Amino acid sequence: MKPKILLAFGTRPEAIKMAPLAIMFQNLHESFEMRICVTGQHREMLDQIMQFFELSAHYDLNVMRPGQNLFSLTSRIINDMRPVLEDFKPDYVFVHGDTTTSTAVALAAFYSGCKVAHVEAGLRTFDKWAPFPEEMNRNLTSKLADIHFAPTRLARKNLLNEAINPASIAVTGNTVIDALHLGLEIIDNRPSEYIDKLKGVIDLQKPVILVTGHRRENHGDGFLHICAALREVALTEDVNIIYPVHLNPNVQKPVYELLSDLPNVLLIEPQPYESFIWLMSIATVIITDSGGVQEEAPALGKPVLVMRDTTERPEAVDAGTVILVGTHQKKIVDCTRELLHDKELRLSYSAISNPYGDGHASEKIIQFLFPDAYNAYLKKKLTRIAD
Repeated sequence: MKPKILLAFGTRPEAIKMAPLAIMFQNLHESFEMRICVTGQHREMLDQIMQFFELSAHYDLNVMRPGQNLFSLTSRIINDMRPVLEDFKPDYVFVHGDTTTSTAVALAAFYSGCKVAHVEAGLRTFDKWAPFPEEMNRNLTSKLADIHFAPTRLARKNLLNEAINPASIAVTGNTVIDALHLGLEIIDNRPSEYIDKLKGVIDLQKPVILVTGHRRENHGDGFLHICAALREVALTEDVNIIYPVHLNPNVQKPVYELLSDLPNVLLIEPQPYESFIWLMSIATVIITDSGGVQEEAPALGKPVLVMRDTTERPEAVDAGTVILVGTHQKKIVDCTRELLHDKELRLSYSAISNPYGDGHASEKIIQFLFPDAYNAYLKKKLTRIAD
């Protein structure tokens, strides 16, 4: 019988990073029976990713409710996963990263006796409150998982330090790079109204600073300092600042109060994946608190200023592809100006090898867990190339 694979995810970042793996399993339908379960933790943003990558969910828990908190969200996911697991009876449940979805699904899979495969395993800040609740989520998921797909050697080392069985760990790179390459290929070959709209309002003759920010730990004074820094840059540099503003009121309020009057700051709604990766591709500098962007931008050779004091992706700091600036106004301004005015420094980022892989993480995952199926896939791929 074919192994039964359930891919479970609920947020936009999870969907992006699981999409190339889902497509790989679809391409190997002769070897696997694969189903997708979405929790709907990010509803509209999740649906956009599914549509972009032409994926369909076999199960949709649609868990979000008005005024929901972590208590009710976690319990609802665990309860709603039970009929899914009882219906499909998967051999392996794949979860991703550090979301409430990943931890709750892993716990439900454990209760049902399924093997749990954790994609993007082993990231750590070693501070359970930063980021919250992600750091504790990823720790708990590691304890529940049977197989660990670490994106880097440092992530593997973290798992080994926690007494995880070495034979259960594979270093694969991060599937977000697979998704990025696949996504750029799609937008090169498919018209996009979102990208066309952006092209009509962005002056591509000027340097572009792309900004994203949403982390809970930056709410309050942190966002006030970030916005003050962006305002100072906008008033003193001949640049375009493009800021897709997260819908959280704690983000929207300071951003619009401090930046909406500036003609060279374009505040836009959160972007679909296709237009966001296009924005990354045209950016001169990227300023973010996003974990995923810390991995994606180096694949495009873009310098990244990370508005966090700690990161679970220290490989990027060590490699020199990102700079931690926290929410310190002066540091954000000084580093941004240096990158804008030093072309050689900017270009040096494109020469640094991306610590998060080569865009073949999905293949390495399947090769580790199902070598016979992978060899069949490789043989089929080589035959197509030969033809």
